[in-house]
Amino acid sequence: MKIRNPFRDLTKFERGLWLVSLAVIALAFALSGFHDVVTFIGSLIGATSLIFYAKGYVLGQFLTIAFCLFYGVISFYQRYYGEMICYLCMSLPMAVAGAIAWLRHPFQKTAEVKVGRLSKRQAVWMFLLTAVVTAAFYLILRALGNAELLLSTVSIATSFIPACLTCFRSPYYALGYAVNDMVLVVLWSLAARNDISSLPMVACFATFLCNDLYAFYNWRRMKQRQMQAGS
Repeated sequence: MKIRNPFRDLTKFERGLWLVSLAVIALAFALSGFHDVVTFIGSLIGATSLIFYAKGYVLGQFLTIAFCLFYGVISFYQRYYGEMICYLCMSLPMAVAGAIAWLRHPFQKTAEVKVGRLSKRQAVWMFLLTAVVTAAFYLILRALGNAELLLSTVSIATSFIPACLTCFRSPYYALGYAVNDMVLVVLWSLAARNDISSLPMVACFATFLCNDLYAFYNWRRMKQRQMQAGS
């Protein structure tokens, strides 16, 4: 079987977005004094995963699994237990589920996932589960003495919804993650005030925001193109 290089499928704009994202993260890492290599590597993996998410390639899901592991470790040392639990116990399993869903629903015989449509029933269950999960995590985090409890709780809600939407293959997953990115930029900016090694995470989620906004645009184009092709 011939192994295909997925980077060759990126458009000039997507390659530029990916390279600029890596450069911004690298610059932030340099400004932080090269303190935390784990944070740096995790950020690069995360930025790379999003460009393939935007393409609708399942590789993005697999890279997200790796990012969740790195991010869980980073969050633990910052005492952001909510982020750690959220990514290791929620985002990681959801990424596995998303990978399975995307592998089962390719668009025709391409590497691109078939864009789905969120039903009203799915939306109702998603929001109900989000309320339950968020409330449960709030109580757990309060008991653990989580730093920035309120923001961490909001982060959980804004992580769970887009994670569900990726499993449903909905373009709106990208908007959900864009909201989560904004929350995390604030959260890690607060950490960076006292610990400069957190600066790369601020840059990481700022680049994530740009990537997720592009992903929403591109998935809308994908949906239209697939409909015209008779998906």
